[in-house]
Amino acid sequence: MSILVIADHDNQALKGATRNTIAAASEIGGDVVVLVAGGGCQAAAQAAAAVAGVSKVLLADSPLYKDGLPENLAAFVVGLAGGGQYSHVLASATAFGKSVAPRIAALLDVAQISEIISVESADTFVRPIYAGNAFATVQSKDKVKVITVRATGFDAAAAGGGSGTVESVPAGSDSGLSTLLGRELTNSDRPELTAAKVIVSGGRGMGSAEAFKVLEPLADKLGAAMGASRAAVDAGYVPNDWQVGQTGKIVAPELYFAVGISGAIQHLAGMKDSRVIVAINKDEEAPIFSVADYGIVGDLFQVVPELIKELG
Repeated sequence: MSILVIADHDNQALKGATRNTIAAASEIGGDVVVLVAGGGCQAAAQAAAAVAGVSKVLLADSPLYKDGLPENLAAFVVGLAGGGQYSHVLASATAFGKSVAPRIAALLDVAQISEIISVESADTFVRPIYAGNAFATVQSKDKVKVITVRATGFDAAAAGGGSGTVESVPAGSDSGLSTLLGRELTNSDRPELTAAKVIVSGGRGMGSAEAFKVLEPLADKLGAAMGASRAAVDAGYVPNDWQVGQTGKIVAPELYFAVGISGAIQHLAGMKDSRVIVAINKDEEAPIFSVADYGIVGDLFQVVPELIKELG
């Protein structure tokens, strides 16, 4: 049994969630093969080969895959997996994986299993439903199982120590279905939200975009990423890529600050697996306190500066 993991990368390095996906593949059992498809992505392929548990890396280096267009990539993966060589095709439950995996499943005419957090056996998996308030055990009898993996459900495979080989494979053809016209990148000195060990998030209780600056010194002190609830994003206080929650990014840092966040179920679904949660809210009955390890009831505009002062 061989498992194909589709690497999420930027043509230079692997995204962190790829190693979590490799860990999930290792739990299924069998040979773990990683596909690195991109343009000028040899460094990412070598990094994938060094990950513990990887037996082989398939390198598809072509301008067709440089921009990560899912139409071209999905057709290419189906060409690899459609012949029965792979029993499972896994991708991370990131924007990348959620874009390419459904296309692969549709082309293979199989059901996709989304955002698994546990492996029971080679054909049985656990995934959260109802915003994480219940768990479904799903069994698939499909010949090829197409799965997305929630990174917070699996410890990342070790980045070094692996001895996988790198094998170049010829690219497929251009589907002609999509073209990348441009990309706007957000540059920040802060850690990437999904990979950060500490996150400071603000909610609608912040009151304005200007007020979010109150949280910046706290994030600076802790070397933290900045996040937000959907309510804060919808209000225009912060950009979309800060959103944590069921319809945003799923995170599980070592330390999560929820400031001015009431704790709607959709937000809790995205951060309740954090190791330590600190909540600051003036409403002592706010749902966020039900998952918090430490709670402070008070005015955030007084509490946060005092906290920064105590941190020295």
